[in-house]
Amino acid sequence: MKEIMTPREAAEYLSVHVRTIYRLAKNGDIPGRKVGGSWRFKKGALDQWLSWREDPFSDGKVYKERFQGSK
Repeated sequence: MKEIMTPREAAEYLSVHVRTIYRLAKNGDIPGRKVGGSWRFKKGALDQWLSWREDPFSDGKVYKERFQGSK
């Protein structure tokens, strides 16, 4: 798997529909960046995001503060 993934590749990697990836990215719920108008995702960041999601004590707020800063 490539280190930098397109939304389709990220969806395949996470076993979700590509629309889910776009929705999560747009809402800031998944780590990704727009590059030239297209979303890109780092495999390592997705792995780390999954680890946070598996933590039953995490409500998502810690993830957003750590990876996105306060909004």
